[in-house]
Amino acid sequence: MKVQISTGMLIAIIINTVYAKAIGLTQGVMAREVGSDVWISTIIAILEGVMMMLLTVMVMRRYPTGDIMDQSLRLVGKWFSKFISLTVFFFFLCAYGAIMTTYVYHLMDYFLPEAPVFLFIIIAFIVGCYAAYNGVEVIGRMTLFGVFSVLALNILLMFGSLFQFDVRELLPTFQSGVIHTAWASRHHAADWAMATMTVAVILPYVKNLKNWGKSSTVGVLFGGVVIVMWPILEVGVLSAEVTAHYIVSCMQMARSAEIGHFIHRYEMIMIAFFAISILTQIMMCFLCASTAASKVFGLKDYRPMIIPVALILSCFGSWIVFDHYRAMEFLETIWVEVAISIAMGVPITLIILGSFFKKGNR
Repeated sequence: MKVQISTGMLIAIIINTVYAKAIGLTQGVMAREVGSDVWISTIIAILEGVMMMLLTVMVMRRYPTGDIMDQSLRLVGKWFSKFISLTVFFFFLCAYGAIMTTYVYHLMDYFLPEAPVFLFIIIAFIVGCYAAYNGVEVIGRMTLFGVFSVLALNILLMFGSLFQFDVRELLPTFQSGVIHTAWASRHHAADWAMATMTVAVILPYVKNLKNWGKSSTVGVLFGGVVIVMWPILEVGVLSAEVTAHYIVSCMQMARSAEIGHFIHRYEMIMIAFFAISILTQIMMCFLCASTAASKVFGLKDYRPMIIPVALILSCFGSWIVFDHYRAMEFLETIWVEVAISIAMGVPITLIILGSFFKKGNR
């Protein structure tokens, strides 16, 4: 492949692809289910993310120069590959609904309440199309700065919150029961499903084949570390009840952090740091969905599909975010079911088919 990205870019893409949604809306949803055990559910989900990522890398190693849709073409044939491509497109269509819920509600509810929803949709459309057209290498370079922004945001939040932190809010553990706490992890596992399916499309662009498994796992683990800090601080500072009360719990956490004493307008700084992660999610969603659509129609280049795909995704995202109730219902139920079933189902299906055809060829 002509375009190649480094393993560092792959790690940065993984972190940025999952960070915004995970700290923005997921923690509040999980807190409403398991209360102060939300941080334990987050850790469980990180381990589930590692498992999904390694499963995907295992599939991709069979045909290193092709994405997950090319894998299906090589194994079974054209029509099965089109079905897998359509499934991948449907995944990113649903993912865009979750992404736009995060993006719009952060900005509209806390910064620009008078701005029309269409303004956010149009901005996402323009930025996403431009980045997708320029390709994964350009996006990968931007995500390296995004990792710096993530670390800066976490460090600032930690400095502003530690003196208010009360470890007793985290205890006792497993108040909701072990099974219920583990089950609540599905919400954050859906975030990792987004990162996993993104990797399933872009992994052939990564230079060093031998480091695929290691770099993907490092991306999940490092991303998990910067994410798990949020539910721990939110429960320890705000309490589980307050965290569960807000749709965008991370913004309430930022307001509670005593950073304004030495950095004025910290909320604006936070959204600037946060923006790179959410823009990465938008860009990668456009890129991956366009790639999947091009496979459905048998095109060699995904770029002709960017505008049509962007219009479809934007219309769906608009329909989701225009109704708060619809958005939260989608986020808490439909998105979770779609994300995990596809992120797990597609690689497992290809592994089974690969073993079957391998044995049949002997």
